[in-house]
Amino acid sequence: MRNTLIVLLAGSLLSGCLDDEESNFHGYESEPDDPSGNSSPTISGDPAPAVLFGEMYDFEPDAIDPDGDALTFSITGKPGWANFEASTGRLYGQPTQGDVGSYDGIVISVSDGSASQSLPTFSVSVSQAALGSVTLSWNAPTQNADGTPLLDLAGYKIYYGRISGIYDHEIQIDGAGTTTYVVGNLTPDTYYFAATSFNSAGVESDYSGEAVRTVN
Repeated sequence: MRNTLIVLLAGSLLSGCLDDEESNFHGYESEPDDPSGNSSPTISGDPAPAVLFGEMYDFEPDAIDPDGDALTFSITGKPGWANFEASTGRLYGQPTQGDVGSYDGIVISVSDGSASQSLPTFSVSVSQAALGSVTLSWNAPTQNADGTPLLDLAGYKIYYGRISGIYDHEIQIDGAGTTTYVVGNLTPDTYYFAATSFNSAGVESDYSGEAVRTVN
């Protein structure tokens, strides 16, 4: 599936904006109490539904206990290629080509010793080939932050990741003439994008505003 995302590096080497603002969150937060007066812990999170073989899968839920009780985590349906940390609820691993397939019925739970809550059941698909891409387009900036003409624009950097504000992938595009780029090799998930520009001295602008695209 191809998505198109317009990036505006709005006329300034040190500032910019993205023209698309969307938000996607899929999680669960429980909030019941138990008759004994103990408050149940809460757990939430949005595990990625797919990973390419050879890449790292890493998900850790957010959990809080209103009473400040120590929390422990458990899992059912854990994929054989994954590791699980009972102290944090972190599910992680690097599947190989032999692990390609769908792993269903995964449930992560948290307990304070008296009450427990669980995330909704989820699946993780290990893919052999990515199915999605996002096309980025932008307008070249023409001014520096101080309003002077930008005469030495040298290129751009695209940053993206699966968590808002945390960009674990970076693409450098050399040359001021390029204003479109296709980010490929994307498994189904929600991605957050930001862009910068840089000059011939290597001075880089601030991030543009963040934009979101979901690859299905």
